[in-house]
Amino acid sequence: MTLPPPRPITETIGPVDYARFHEEIRPAGQPVVMRDLAADWPGVVSARQGNRDILEYLLRFGPARPVSGIMAPSEHEGRFFYNADMSGLNFTAHHGSLARFLGELLKLSEEDRPSAIAVQSETLPNLLPGFVEANPMPLLPQVVPRIWIGNRVRVAPHYDLMENIGVCLAGRRRFTVFPPDQLPNLYPGPFELTPAGTPVSMVDPLAPDLDRYPRYAEAWSHAQQATLEPGDALYLPYAWWHGVEALEPVSILVNYWWNEAPEGTGGGYDALLHAMLAYRHLPADERRVWRMMFDHYIFSDSDPAAHLPDHARGIMSPASPRLFKQMRQMLRQIFVG
Repeated sequence: MTLPPPRPITETIGPVDYARFHEEIRPAGQPVVMRDLAADWPGVVSARQGNRDILEYLLRFGPARPVSGIMAPSEHEGRFFYNADMSGLNFTAHHGSLARFLGELLKLSEEDRPSAIAVQSETLPNLLPGFVEANPMPLLPQVVPRIWIGNRVRVAPHYDLMENIGVCLAGRRRFTVFPPDQLPNLYPGPFELTPAGTPVSMVDPLAPDLDRYPRYAEAWSHAQQATLEPGDALYLPYAWWHGVEALEPVSILVNYWWNEAPEGTGGGYDALLHAMLAYRHLPADERRVWRMMFDHYIFSDSDPAAHLPDHARGIMSPASPRLFKQMRQMLRQIFVG
């Protein structure tokens, strides 16, 4: 069975400024491509002049610390994933100077079947001082950006528990995205060992095994896709799945992660793991009771304490630093005893 091409990700028409992004694009809750959002960045201008130019441009900022990189042998064709029996990953970690990594990247760009290499998710301000000021993001002036550098690598579809804007700095990148509710049809891998932080889809989007993963066809019917050129940006709403293919021998992305959770809240991912411990293996009738409780106290849009006077609401009071501190103290008492 051959799957049809996915529909394209929606693209904006006209310029995008701070007001339009926060008042129109974000509230719609859908991925959006913003063409040429960063077309005037000096880094994008350098990238359009050639691979050596953009790498030399990065080095002008005087890399301030070593970086961590990963490498996969050429037989994996750029796919960072698990090894054959899922006892580990198919890539190895390395550490060294950014200058050395960029030199290796330029060397590999001349090979027909190079190893896949990447430096991923390095925070920009303390790696390349001055880059952020020279290449600003007016839509998110307070968000600290990260940089992703590599050759023709592929990252399995996965989700981030944050909103995201990715800016293509050099090369081209193809994004294939899926809404959060397609999680069951994407066949997530294990929690304990993952190439990307959160569980990744076990299905290879370039060669999906529909006999083994039949529900993936349903996920694919909801997929959207776009290829970014240098200067283009993609907005991804919270927890949207995305698989990424770098299509050039030198490919660089700058991304901005953020969320709107009040300061002091706990980690939702940590709570999910604890919920699996507490509820996953209960009898079905007991799980139904707990689902009702979570719907009532956590996920309902109504106020579960509306019938109580303010002084009696306790941990059901409105969000505040004081409330979060009180809840953390309760949890410490529970776990410490």
